[in-house]
Amino acid sequence: MSKRFTAGAVATATALALTVTGVVGPANAEPTVTREFTVVAESGVSADAAIAAIKAAGGTVVSRTDEVGLYQVTSDRADFASRAAANAALLGAAEKKAIGRKPKLDRVEQENLLAQAKAKAKGAPAKRGAKLDPLDDKLWGLGMIRADKARKVEPGDRRVTVGVLDTGLDASNPDLAANFSWSLSRNFAPDIPEVDGECEVASCLDPVGTDDGGHGTHVAGTIGAAADGFGLSGVAPNVTLVELKGGQDSGYFFLDPVVNALVHAGKAGLDVVNMSFYVDPWLYNCTANPADSPESQAEQRAIIEAMTRALNYAHRKGVTLVGSLGNNHEDLGAPRTDFSSPDYGADPYERPIDNASCWDFPVEGPHVIGVSAVGPSGKKADYSNYGTEQIAVAAPGGWFRDGYGTDTYRLDSNMILSAYPKHVLQEEGSVDENGNIVAGFEESVFKECKANGDCGYYTYLQGTSMASPHVSGVAALIVSKYGKKVKGGLGMDPDKVERQLYRTAAERACPEPRLQTYTNEGRPAEFDAFCAGSSTFNGFYGHGIIDAYAAVTTRM
Repeated sequence: MSKRFTAGAVATATALALTVTGVVGPANAEPTVTREFTVVAESGVSADAAIAAIKAAGGTVVSRTDEVGLYQVTSDRADFASRAAANAALLGAAEKKAIGRKPKLDRVEQENLLAQAKAKAKGAPAKRGAKLDPLDDKLWGLGMIRADKARKVEPGDRRVTVGVLDTGLDASNPDLAANFSWSLSRNFAPDIPEVDGECEVASCLDPVGTDDGGHGTHVAGTIGAAADGFGLSGVAPNVTLVELKGGQDSGYFFLDPVVNALVHAGKAGLDVVNMSFYVDPWLYNCTANPADSPESQAEQRAIIEAMTRALNYAHRKGVTLVGSLGNNHEDLGAPRTDFSSPDYGADPYERPIDNASCWDFPVEGPHVIGVSAVGPSGKKADYSNYGTEQIAVAAPGGWFRDGYGTDTYRLDSNMILSAYPKHVLQEEGSVDENGNIVAGFEESVFKECKANGDCGYYTYLQGTSMASPHVSGVAALIVSKYGKKVKGGLGMDPDKVERQLYRTAAERACPEPRLQTYTNEGRPAEFDAFCAGSSTFNGFYGHGIIDAYAAVTTRM
C-alpha cells in the first residue's frame, strides 16, 4: 500500500491543494489569511442547506461533490473548522495545511535499494511459458496465481475497465500504452509544491498519462500490461487501464481527490478500482479518540463518513473495489498504538487505537476486498498486515527477505517486477540522463526498447500495494469471462465478482506454529504474527491465495 506507500507499502487527509494565500490589506492592518477546507455535510442534509451552513460558519464554497455531500471551501476565519463542526447541518471540516517535504524512498516497498548489503546474484528464474513476454520469466507471481494458464482461456476483454486510483500512470510505456484509456482517465490531485516539488506544468494539474511518483505505473503494469512480445505482461493483459490520479507525486492520498476519483469511477461505469494506499493524515480514523482534540475528532468523523459514502456510491454503480491491507505488520483486528499520525499539518503523537471505533481507509471501508501479501515461498511477508476481521484473500506482493537459508535470500527477484517511469528512475539514481541503467542496478532495473526507439522501464517493488493489483487483475478476468453486456461495455454485480474470487482462491492453512516469528529474517519481536482461523479462512490468507485459472474455469 502506498505510504509512502505504507500501511499497504506500500495509498487522507483532506488536502487537494495547499493552502494558504495571503491577502494583503491596508498597511496598518493585520494581513488576512484565506484558508482552504474540505467540509462534509451531515447525512440527509440538502446541498442548499449545507451551503447555507457553510456560509453561516464564515466559508465560501468553491467546488462541490453532491453525490457524497463533499464541499471545498475557503474562509478567512481562524475558527471556521470549529464553527462548521458546531453546525448541525455539517459533520466536520478539515483544513488543508502545508505538510512537509517530499518523502524519500519507501522503506518497505524499496527495501532492496535501502539494504546495506545488496545481493548481486539473480535468483533462479521461473520457467518460461509459451508466448509470454521477455521479462515474464521474472514474474513468479503470474505462476503462483496461474495467470499464465488463465490467459489461454480468458486474457481479458477490452470492454472491461480497471481504474488505478494512485499517483498516476505513465502511458508512454509501450506495455501500458496499448491498453490505456485517454477518454476515461482523470487527474483529481493537482501538485502541491510544498510536498511534491516544483509543478511540471503551469496549472500544477499534470496531464493524464503521466506519473511523477511511479507507484501507480507499477500497479497498472501488474494489472494489465499488454501481452505483446515486449517487456512484460499483466494478470489481465487485454483489459483497459484507466488512470484515476488521486495521490500526490510524493505519495500522500488526500480525501477530496480520492472521493472524487471514486465518484468518477461510478459515473463512468468502471468495472474494478484498485486502491493501494491509505487516506491521510490519519493511519486510523477514529470517531472519538480521547488522544485527539475535538477538531481532530470532527475531522476524522468527516473522513469516515465521506469515504463510506464514496465507496458505497461506487459499489452501487457496479465497481468492484480492491484494497491493500497495509505494510505495518500488524493485526488490523488488534492494532497497535499509532505513533505516525497525523502525518501532515502537525507533529504526530501517541494514539492508542480502539478497534471498535477506528478504521483504516479505504481497506476497512464497505465493500473493499482486503489483500495481504505473500512472498515466492507463499509465506506471509513480514511487513504485511493481516487479521480475520479485514482480510479477504492473499496474493503475491513480494518479499525481499524470503528464502532464508537458501541462495535466494535477500534477492531483488523475490519482489514484484513491473513498469516504472524512466524519469522517476533517473531521480532515484538507477538510470542516467541518457536513459541507460547505472552500474550496480542491472539486477533491479530493466530496459526494453522497440525497433522504433520507444522504450519501457521496469523495476522491483514489494508491498501489499503490489499484492492488490494481482487481485484487481483477476477480478477483471472474472468480469471479462462472466460479465453481461451493458451500455458501452461489460458489467457484473461486484458482489458476484467477489464471491467468485473467494470460492476459487486456493485455500491455505495457517503455518505451524501459528505464531510466526521473523527473527531469522532480521526482524524484532514486533513483527511476530499469530495466524488465527481455519484452513478455509484465516488471518494470513483469508479465503486463500487467488487463483486466476480457477476463477475463469469454475462455473458460477
